[in-house]
Amino acid sequence: MIKLFYSEGACSLSPHIILNEIGLPFEAVKVDWSGNDGTLKELNRLNDNGCVPTLSLDDGSPLTEGSAIVQYLADLKPEANLAPKAGTIERSRLQEHLNFIASELHKGMGAFFGLNEAYPDEAMRAQVRKVASEKLTQALNVMSKRLGLKEYVMGSQFTVADAYLFTVLSWAQYVSFDLKPWPNLEAHQLRIFKRPAVQKAMKTENLLG
Repeated sequence: MIKLFYSEGACSLSPHIILNEIGLPFEAVKVDWSGNDGTLKELNRLNDNGCVPTLSLDDGSPLTEGSAIVQYLADLKPEANLAPKAGTIERSRLQEHLNFIASELHKGMGAFFGLNEAYPDEAMRAQVRKVASEKLTQALNVMSKRLGLKEYVMGSQFTVADAYLFTVLSWAQYVSFDLKPWPNLEAHQLRIFKRPAVQKAMKTENLLG
């Protein structure tokens, strides 16, 4: 059985959603970062970077990196239409979106975490946050333009890109970053939030309050 190593609300939420979408049996393994229950040791054995998401496949081999994981999972159940067929221009478009989310939005939103610890000086922290906000705003402008009035990132079909975008933008609430200037992105968040697979993953990860 596939195992997904996850941390609550982290980027591992994206493949967690996709595993629920495809409906194949899997084990969700919450990593105890204190190392008390053996999950961290198992994660480190599978992934040299010691980070989530990490999959342990049926044969025990690991698969890492979120974008690779979600595409692998989508291909396990092609009839779910979570990713276009490999080798098509549509698949390359999907990878284009995944790479943009990873390099610009994931990294951009992640820059806000741990600022208090990294920059004890309030003035320096404010300056770093200002620069990070400007960069993230530029990336959100691009993502908003790409989404436009479409229901999903790729058009009328929900794909793995939507799960990843939803996951990354859900962090805005934790870092006090307002998404109101991008109403289509806010609408997308609500649309994805309502999906049963998303609700199930978030309930497992104790994210529903």
